[in-house]
Amino acid sequence: METIQYGAETSSIPTIHVISDSVGTTASAIARAAAAQFGETEPRVELLPNVRSFEEVRDYLLAHAEYHRELYGKPDMIVLYTIIDAQVNEKLRAFFAEYPQFAAVDLMTDAVASIKRVSGMEPILQPGELHATDERYFNRIEAMEFTIEHDDGRNPQDLTKADIVLLGVSRCGKTPISIYLSQEGYRVSNVPLDLQSTPPRQLYDVDPSRLFGLMTTSDVLVDIRRKRLGRALSVASSYAEPEQVVADLDEARALMRRLGCIVIHTEHRAVEETAQEILRYYEMRHPRSVPRPR
Repeated sequence: METIQYGAETSSIPTIHVISDSVGTTASAIARAAAAQFGETEPRVELLPNVRSFEEVRDYLLAHAEYHRELYGKPDMIVLYTIIDAQVNEKLRAFFAEYPQFAAVDLMTDAVASIKRVSGMEPILQPGELHATDERYFNRIEAMEFTIEHDDGRNPQDLTKADIVLLGVSRCGKTPISIYLSQEGYRVSNVPLDLQSTPPRQLYDVDPSRLFGLMTTSDVLVDIRRKRLGRALSVASSYAEPEQVVADLDEARALMRRLGCIVIHTEHRAVEETAQEILRYYEMRHPRSVPRPR
């Protein structure tokens, strides 16, 4: 199991443990959104999916608590869980009451109870119902696969097949925003821009209403690049030098004007905020009720 130190470069907060009787997408997304409130956009999330019994959760948590005790000197753990089965959920509540070192949050029970109370309907209590194998689910899987295959400028011949194309300089947030959009069912390509390479000619074939240029300020980008380089800063200093950053941004801005794409600023914004702004522009031109031809 990968270890992590509190305050290490890879994460500034403890590991968030996600327990789910399905694939854990919902709880994992909430975990990342919560971590972002502490300035951590890439938290360490460890997932136990497809839970079917209380015992497997108990054994998992106790083992990890002991591991935390050995590594950090204390067994405290953050736990987010989505468990539909009433018996398993009841046992978990009793377990967490007995072991206060687990800072546990039930993300499903209260939400289901509230809907039941107001609507008068009875929940089906079926694990994984959100991810039922319907057409929308398979479209999301296809979108995620497409996005991974077209990350960081790969397969530029397929740019016109993407629902959304993101372009921008290094460290402006292209990949995390692409992944977020793909989880919403959009096929995304992202294209890196730099002074050393020529942008793919296929960019000019993409409908401008599907093109989004990600832009930030030079001071923010310098800071991000320097933090990214860390100890290697002296070896590759030009990458994070203000003059280089300004030149990168100026060239990128000029290309975005030529392409006629929509420019979205990413500085001081969470991935979710930027993605939602992109979708607001996109869906005005391409409503989801009108599916794009495959």
